[in-house]
Amino acid sequence: MKLSVKSDYATRAVLALARRYQTNVAQRVEDLADAHGVPANYLVQILIELKSAGIVKSVRGKEGGYLLARAPADITLGDILRAVHGQVFDSPALSDANCPWELRSAWQRLQKALDDTADSITFQ
Repeated sequence: MKLSVKSDYATRAVLALARRYQTNVAQRVEDLADAHGVPANYLVQILIELKSAGIVKSVRGKEGGYLLARAPADITLGDILRAVHGQVFDSPALSDANCPWELRSAWQRLQKALDDTADSITFQ
């Protein structure tokens, strides 16, 4: 299984926001991008997806930027992966009627294990 660069960038951004959560100071996209080696225009797109999922919120104005919408303990790795990909793990075999039931069962077990693990990891 290989995760995308998008999921890596999304988790970097959320971790950076989690580290500064207690300050309640919005982080500028440019600062997040520079500090974590992420292209700023791509990061904006990712942050918009995270905002739609209720993970981050934006603040307008001169002191604007992004903050976490929830406490780091209430945000999981699974939340981030679902926000940017829709699923933590997916396989075409899960919906393929021609896939042997033994293999589909194995894929389902793997999906559940990855979901459970990703949902147990918070940004606290």
